[in-house]
Amino acid sequence: MRPKRINPGRREWTIGSGGGILFPMNLSAQIREAGVVGAGGAGFPTYVKAQAQVEYVIANGAECEPLLQKDSQLLEQYAAEVVAGLELLREATGASQAAAGLKAKHVAAVAALRAAVAGRGIELHLLDDFYPAGDEYELVYEITGRLIPPAGLPLQVGCVVNNVETLYNVARAAAGQPVTHKFLSIAGAVVHPVTAAVPLGTSFREALSLAGGTAVEPVAVWVGGAMMGTLTFDLETPITKTTTGLIVLPVDHPLVQRKNRPESEMHRIGKSACDQCSYCTELCPRYLLGYEVQPHRVMRSLGLTASGGELWTKWGELCCACGLCTLYACPEDLFPKEACDRAKRVQREHHLRWTGTGGPVLPHPLRASRRVPLKQLVRRLGLADYDVPAPLTSVELQPRRVRLPLRQHIGVPARPLVSVGDRVRRGEKVADVPPDQLGVPVHASVEGVVRQVGEEVLLEV
Repeated sequence: MRPKRINPGRREWTIGSGGGILFPMNLSAQIREAGVVGAGGAGFPTYVKAQAQVEYVIANGAECEPLLQKDSQLLEQYAAEVVAGLELLREATGASQAAAGLKAKHVAAVAALRAAVAGRGIELHLLDDFYPAGDEYELVYEITGRLIPPAGLPLQVGCVVNNVETLYNVARAAAGQPVTHKFLSIAGAVVHPVTAAVPLGTSFREALSLAGGTAVEPVAVWVGGAMMGTLTFDLETPITKTTTGLIVLPVDHPLVQRKNRPESEMHRIGKSACDQCSYCTELCPRYLLGYEVQPHRVMRSLGLTASGGELWTKWGELCCACGLCTLYACPEDLFPKEACDRAKRVQREHHLRWTGTGGPVLPHPLRASRRVPLKQLVRRLGLADYDVPAPLTSVELQPRRVRLPLRQHIGVPARPLVSVGDRVRRGEKVADVPPDQLGVPVHASVEGVVRQVGEEVLLEV
């Protein structure tokens, strides 16, 4: 999957995957054509960011979800490609500053990145091992000292932030290579945890075979991480462009049991048991940055009718859903994060949008001392036994069939370009989005025959 070497300083040409010269296409168009989206989990089409004019471009390698290691492993092997992608975006956006943030504990990744940025005018910011260091608001503040406006975007403070895998894909896009694979960590209750580049559309079950399969049965899978990810029991689910990791846990693990409660039960328990201690607020990362997020106030809304609830639901509007309040801060094991999720839905239903009282955003004076160390969080979650290395494997998975969802990004779903019975090559577009709408193409991750077309394209080798 290593792209051809490119010269980011020369925008009049790029080298294609077959060695040919591609004329002429600006970076934004190349990124869109390659189907690049945010690979850290958000899935926002990257070509839009390449069209911005900013002061800073930032590489986000501050992976903070427990057990996930795909960013650090990617940097160990492909730091040069990540830096090439960052430099391409720096040129496209006219940024005068470029920076990369990752945790100091990843010694090998730091060494590789330090070598890759040498002499290129790219700042390397080494971060402490806290959660959620990878949050855009946290990272922008750590690197630039700027605070994104409430409910705002990094663009509003002159920054564009991209996950390191996204930048790797930007470099590949400039070389004419579309997104066909996804890097992800496979960890937890598996035989030997690994990080791997897996063809898009591969089932979770097949991906788990790279880790030797599950170590227990039955299992549940956290998709994207135990803090902010989603829980599934369906191992036939396909890997998409936003799948950052598969964390396998026994079905009787406390995390699985908590997440699998009905939401109505979570709210009923909170309504009856919350004593307004405010620990959920005092440890909230966004609150500590100075934003007006107060989960303990949101908990009051659980006991009120719609006529009074909006007085309290607004305090969840700026919640980033990191999960610390529910899974770490609350001494009664209640669900303030889920209450904030509900509050945001209520706000939308009533067409309300709140960005705070209008006062200045000023970091809490105790912010640094209230950060949650990742090791401590891992212990609290009951994941310490699974906190082991997950090295990048060179084994290439060759699935016999893949399911390619047409919505793997923020925006409108892609529209099929193929029909049942068509034979497609790896890297060929099977779906695309109209040029006047937000979205990117979907490419075949294997060579095969189209067997089904609907909300996804099914290919069989």
